[in-house]
Amino acid sequence: MPRPTGPPIGLTLARTAKSVSRAFDDALAAAGGSLPVWLIMISLKTRSLGNQRELADAIGIRGATLTHHLNAMEADGLVTRQRDPANRRIHQVALTQRGETLFGRLAAAATEHDRRLHADLSKEDIATLERLLHRLQSNVGSEVPEATAGSDA
Repeated sequence: MPRPTGPPIGLTLARTAKSVSRAFDDALAAAGGSLPVWLIMISLKTRSLGNQRELADAIGIRGATLTHHLNAMEADGLVTRQRDPANRRIHQVALTQRGETLFGRLAAAATEHDRRLHADLSKEDIATLERLLHRLQSNVGSEVPEATAGSDA
């Protein structure tokens, strides 16, 4: 068996993903938020969701975990939850004015993070990178849900 000329591509990819994710977490924290808060907010802003279960599915977490995050966000004055008049078992979630303000800061942080990721990359580089990442996904027979807009951690 020939000696490897460098680290396995999976290891390089995992290290890169961890580094990019950590930088995104840091950017969101500096803006006063976190990845779960960002994912909840961006989903509320960009999707028509009928209930908390749909919101949990949209961001890829369990209902109990979403409830934990929503409880904290509600306590911080970022969201309101009201029972749906047509179905009392369903809670409608909405951003408050304070939540809208935080969303603006987090959106700016996500945009700046994305700008940093694109620095020194041409449009062709980005297209090639996206193609290669999709090919790697295909090679392992796994489909990863498409990232929520701006959550390129």
